[in-house]
Amino acid sequence: MTEVLFYHLQHQPLEAVLPTLLQKTLERGWRAVIQVTTEERMSALDDHLWTFTDESFLPHGTDREAHAADQPILITLSGDNPNGASIRFLVEGADLPADMTAYQRLVILFDGNDLQALAFARDQWRAVKEGGHDATYWQQDEGGRWQRKA
Repeated sequence: MTEVLFYHLQHQPLEAVLPTLLQKTLERGWRAVIQVTTEERMSALDDHLWTFTDESFLPHGTDREAHAADQPILITLSGDNPNGASIRFLVEGADLPADMTAYQRLVILFDGNDLQALAFARDQWRAVKEGGHDATYWQQDEGGRWQRKA
């Protein structure tokens, strides 16, 4: 069964949280696909993952490039899984995949300071639960540590 994790971003933006989660994904030997909803977000994440620290980068590509299937991390606008990822990250309100069971893990990151994003995440939570999937809800404390809340 697919493990579904909801990350409520309040104290750090997506650009601070996502690279850490992607590093952990690669450490586990998993491939990842990141689904966004705009070309602007795709371009921004593409640039950010190359430069998020001075010491490191995350090997990745977008589905617009040749050899997308070879990428360990792939950024896409579509619901496809061209790189055979085990984990799918949904950002900025990307829709749940048609077949959630195609993944070991599904991670939904949403901006808790945006009322529309919060409402959409609540709808996704209900859909996940109604679909019989296990879901966990994570929220950051003031110190930046993730706490499981549900």
